[in-house]
Amino acid sequence: MVVLQKFTSFHQFNKHKLSSIQFFTCSVKPRKHHLSFKISCDYNKKLVLEFDPKIPIEEAITPPSSWYTDSCFYTHELNQVFFKGWQAVGYTEQIKEPRQYFTGRLGNVEYVVCRDDGGKIHAFHNVCRHHASLLASGSGKSSCFVCPYHVFCDNYLDGGYHVPYAHKGLASGLTLDSYSTTIFEKVSIQRCETGSAEKDQDFDRLGSKALYAFVYPNFMINRYGPWMDTNLVLPQGPRKCLVIFDYFLDSSVKGDESFIAESLEDSETVQMEDIKLCEAVQRGLESPAYCSGRYAPQVEKAMHHFHSLLYENLSD
Repeated sequence: MVVLQKFTSFHQFNKHKLSSIQFFTCSVKPRKHHLSFKISCDYNKKLVLEFDPKIPIEEAITPPSSWYTDSCFYTHELNQVFFKGWQAVGYTEQIKEPRQYFTGRLGNVEYVVCRDDGGKIHAFHNVCRHHASLLASGSGKSSCFVCPYHVFCDNYLDGGYHVPYAHKGLASGLTLDSYSTTIFEKVSIQRCETGSAEKDQDFDRLGSKALYAFVYPNFMINRYGPWMDTNLVLPQGPRKCLVIFDYFLDSSVKGDESFIAESLEDSETVQMEDIKLCEAVQRGLESPAYCSGRYAPQVEKAMHHFHSLLYENLSD
């Protein structure tokens, strides 16, 4: 069995063997605490004191229901109970061979356990330090872990960075070397040429150019040749949003039912790929392994522009 202790760093490992069980310890790199953390600590301390273990069982009452229902207390329990002690996460049989790995989650900690070419077992946070994307999922065999962002969104504003890895079908029709970004006051426009003109295709949704316009704070326009769609993003909470799609056609293809059906299918494929990526990034953002990341300056100008506008609004 593989047992891991303290999921907050995974920078150094000391392995101890006890019969067939393998244990791993690791150093802890604490995150910065702010005023909100102190308030939460005071609140959690109050809840803890509502139970007194020294009262004889004949007279004692159980802990308050908040121990089992309060989201703040749940986080406190993870930090004080689960992240400070040994935790079983799997069996060594799951990674018998070099380069095998499996992933898991404890609380908000995403982790990956793997065996290297020398036979040693390692455990790491399964979160990229660039934009918090998950590096691996499920189990399998791999010589290295590659972030889906960069072989490293705001997904929409990353200058096409994620396209070759998250949208292989779409990428095959784009000339990504031609990708460009133009920044305006509250709008950013990303352009990319396509390879459609060089291909003899019966179905051509992309046309000669692709254009992606973002209008701060939550409206997007995507134009491919005779096809255009818009995305309106409505927040539904800290972990959820609703995206409303509207589709527009050039009059020349208005009656082409086959073109419309294939275009909708292609659009749906891209959206499902984006949802998978965004959900993985959201999980990574919630991990204590990630706080802030770095930009890729050549391709993420639109993302930095968005964050700067957001800062202006939030700091008013």
